[in-house]
Amino acid sequence: MSDQQQKFQLFRALHQRDAAFVIPNPWDAGSTRLLTSFGFEALATTSAGYAFSKGRRDSLTGLGRDEILANAAEIVGATHLPVSADLGDGFGAGADICAETIRMASSVGLVGGSIEDATGDPDNPIYEFAHAVDRVRAAAEAARNLPFVLTARAENHLYGRENLDDTIKRLQAFSEAGAEVLYAPGLPDIEAIRLVCRAVDKPVNVVMGLKGPTYSVSELEDAGVRRISVGGSMARAAFGGLMRAAEEVRNSGTFTYAAEALPGAVISKFMADDATSDRQ
Repeated sequence: MSDQQQKFQLFRALHQRDAAFVIPNPWDAGSTRLLTSFGFEALATTSAGYAFSKGRRDSLTGLGRDEILANAAEIVGATHLPVSADLGDGFGAGADICAETIRMASSVGLVGGSIEDATGDPDNPIYEFAHAVDRVRAAAEAARNLPFVLTARAENHLYGRENLDDTIKRLQAFSEAGAEVLYAPGLPDIEAIRLVCRAVDKPVNVVMGLKGPTYSVSELEDAGVRRISVGGSMARAAFGGLMRAAEEVRNSGTFTYAAEALPGAVISKFMADDATSDRQ
């Protein structure tokens, strides 16, 4: 059995447990190594974190497939853990493009990834229902022949479409089309999360740290959630630390921030070739 096949089987099995698991989102090889050292069981890429690290905005239309997959390949290469990817809208409107994206994602070592129903068009932000389902179906058919767990995302609540019934309808259709994991970022509260989990027949991913209230792992698990991601929030936390340090130096002329900075020797342990197994 290949290493990728083993990672795929492990990743799929994580979703079948009774307990929820957290899948944090590194944005480069260094953050991957650090997160791997903490004993998480899988990792996922973040388009927002990657964009910020490149001095750009997170945008469906501003991030190309080749660069996103190159970033994902660096993350895969920096950990022994299964890695899933934020694949945006599949990098094209056509169902065939979504399918090709899944095949390309698998070719760089990813064992999972998400396709969303957002268009990137502010005037028409969500794909029409039937077309959204066709895109997921094509991606699922491509994934079926690969060691790849497909997540389908319904983006209504990130684009001001607070229609939970439509979100659930989409997730149910995505499940029927072959998606193995379902995801509706931006749900307003724990009751909405609970309703989604009860309404679908596949494991549900929920993101924390994006918008709205936050809940503990145990609270989300009790609501029926099986996977918890953090999106770009850890990258934003890192930028928050950088901003506070810069503000202190610029405004106060002091350097007390350094007392909370990780020592170089500690970081070096994370970056060592053998540092991707268990936390030192």
